[in-house]
Amino acid sequence: MKRAIQITNDGSTTIAIPERNITYHSTSGAIGESLHVFINAGLRFVDTVQNIKPIHIFEMGFGTGLNALLSWQYAQQQQIFVDYTALELYPILHQEASALNFGESLQMIKELQQLHSSEWGKSVVLDNHFTLIKLQQSLLELAANQQFHLIYFDAFAPNDQPELWTKAVFEKMYQMLTPSGVLVTYCCKGEVRRNMIAAGFTVEKLKGFANKWEMLRASKL
Repeated sequence: MKRAIQITNDGSTTIAIPERNITYHSTSGAIGESLHVFINAGLRFVDTVQNIKPIHIFEMGFGTGLNALLSWQYAQQQQIFVDYTALELYPILHQEASALNFGESLQMIKELQQLHSSEWGKSVVLDNHFTLIKLQQSLLELAANQQFHLIYFDAFAPNDQPELWTKAVFEKMYQMLTPSGVLVTYCCKGEVRRNMIAAGFTVEKLKGFANKWEMLRASKL
């Protein structure tokens, strides 16, 4: 399917799939959404409230690399170590990655290039604060033996990828988390919340980004 670069309301770029009316990030602000949902409600929470270090993160949906970039920036700023595993079945093209502007906005142009140029399937030490491994495979086929402190669940919405928002998938996510581990997602649909609870999670509703009323944070207690 054809993909196109799109400017969001905070000036940062996302990628759109016009024929399916899908965007990789909120049109209200790509950077703003990622900071709100994944960094502040996820990484900052695990780092400061739970005081877990080093932090092992799993991302469902590497996409544009924005969540990874912001996590790397946070690790640098807070002088902590993040080990980051990202899953992406359909990586974006080199020319698409080169057209994204948030490397400039965050003053991390080189780092964004490193994220996208890193070899797939190999653990790469990017600096003293961040290690990345990208896996090009389906979540449904993933045999994950490693456990994580934090999961960024950033798949396309349930209407677009319903197979990734099921009880069975969240049971898998639950098993992949350490005790007290956390999963955060922008989605707040009732069915998704019920599937999380059925999988064993304790789920809380948090304020959503921009025009979204709520988001979800699920904990393995």
